[in-house]
Amino acid sequence: MATNDKQRAIIVGAGPAGLTAAHELLRETDIQPVIIEQSDVIGGISQTVKYKGNRMDIGGHRFFSKSRRVTDFWNRFMPMQGSPAKDDLLIGRDKQFAPNGRDPEKEDCVMLKRERVSRIYYLRHFFDYPISLKWQTFANMGLWRTVKAGCGYMKAMLVKKPDTSLENFYINRFGRPLYRMFFEDYTEKVWGVHPSKLGADWGSQRVKGLSVLTILKDMMMKSLGMKGKGKVETSLIEEFVYPKLGPGQLWETVADDVVANGGLLYKQTDVTDIHVEGNRIDYVEVTMPDGSKRREDCQYLLSSMPIKDLVASIRGVEVPKDVLRIAAELPYRDFITVGLLVKKLDMQNKTHIKTYKNRIPDTWIYIQERDVKIGRLQIFNNWSPYLISDYENTMWIGLEYFCTEGDKLWSMPKDDFIGMAVKELVSIGFIQSDDVLDSTQVKIRKAYPSYFGSYYELDKVKAFLDGIENLYCIGRNGQHRYNNMDHSMLTAMEAVDSIVNGTGDKSNIWAVNTEEEYHESK
Repeated sequence: MATNDKQRAIIVGAGPAGLTAAHELLRETDIQPVIIEQSDVIGGISQTVKYKGNRMDIGGHRFFSKSRRVTDFWNRFMPMQGSPAKDDLLIGRDKQFAPNGRDPEKEDCVMLKRERVSRIYYLRHFFDYPISLKWQTFANMGLWRTVKAGCGYMKAMLVKKPDTSLENFYINRFGRPLYRMFFEDYTEKVWGVHPSKLGADWGSQRVKGLSVLTILKDMMMKSLGMKGKGKVETSLIEEFVYPKLGPGQLWETVADDVVANGGLLYKQTDVTDIHVEGNRIDYVEVTMPDGSKRREDCQYLLSSMPIKDLVASIRGVEVPKDVLRIAAELPYRDFITVGLLVKKLDMQNKTHIKTYKNRIPDTWIYIQERDVKIGRLQIFNNWSPYLISDYENTMWIGLEYFCTEGDKLWSMPKDDFIGMAVKELVSIGFIQSDDVLDSTQVKIRKAYPSYFGSYYELDKVKAFLDGIENLYCIGRNGQHRYNNMDHSMLTAMEAVDSIVNGTGDKSNIWAVNTEEEYHESK
């Protein structure tokens, strides 16, 4: 790593937050960004995993934001124009053309507009997500469950519980029966703890404006021909844009642009020690791919590394015992995806949406069944037809499991895990085992910052970190907040604004995704 006379900002992590920060620094300042990435991939959880000509989106990333600044950023690298592609069934490919007449078959850096279709699979039936109040929903639930749901909702409207847990948050908005049917088990799969032990602030982040009344209002607006007018709850959006080759394509493009404009990017490199003198970071020590250690001076440090690791790396200043304990005990949820290449799915498309070979149109499906561990199913064919090497003859799907590093699921041998995943999908009627052509597995550590345990003491850690003048915490893990991709980008933009303005105020960085009027539910 060469040194020079320019001011330098060390950026920890080459995910959406880190790469956005680097790009904005190059646009707005003379500061040279130096990105230190622990892994050998770009994009963090927004990476695109490549496997034998097929591509996997880890977790699924809809590109939708009400922030003009974010959408302008995306548009700078991948123009977003055209209408939703509805005719994949004709040739198995998007017939939409990119801006200025460019053909997406020949032009890689484009966004495709997609229809949003997500459903819940429960009682071996499909339910709309968010839940719709139409005849098919009630038919799938059955008379007794429908009556219980209606009575439970009316009770919730009359008697409110304190929003002291995620369980109470959901019951207040949907009633206990609907909560138990459509939220309780899935939430416990995701977080590994019962919703009664999770904070309501997770719900306020992810489904702040969603309720039965919101759904009724949305249905009425559509029936009156007023679809798309006024504010739309993000969980009810019907379109989104998506990079032709997955989210990693965007971030790889941004990384190339950063390097081309003078930024530095180092992969497989760890920030191991952060040396503080007074109330400023003087330098960081990094471990290079060959195991050697280097000192890197920096004027600014923008960190998207997990707060747990950040605090443990601080040297030269006494870290209060409370801060050390809280950071060390911050909980995370890890993530495993099994990619399956299959001949077909055993599900028929019974929606109004026309699809190629009558395939189901869902981008992802929430698996609410209690007899399987799978939490969600992605159908990559429906995110972009270009994610699959043989779109016409195969289906490329991702089976998502939530776990904790070191637990039974995480420690299971790869072949055993894939075998379990196939059996689960067969048991709930999605595939036949003989139709599986190939498989792979991807593990992601610290995918989801969790909202229990020492999380509720996080303000003490934030106060300590904010006292280090040239340290800025950005991104999902950098703030221990379950941010969407656009929120992670906004934290980086706010951090750069703070550097440019020289105010030293970091409140706007932490305020991202606390007062927003929308929150995507994933």
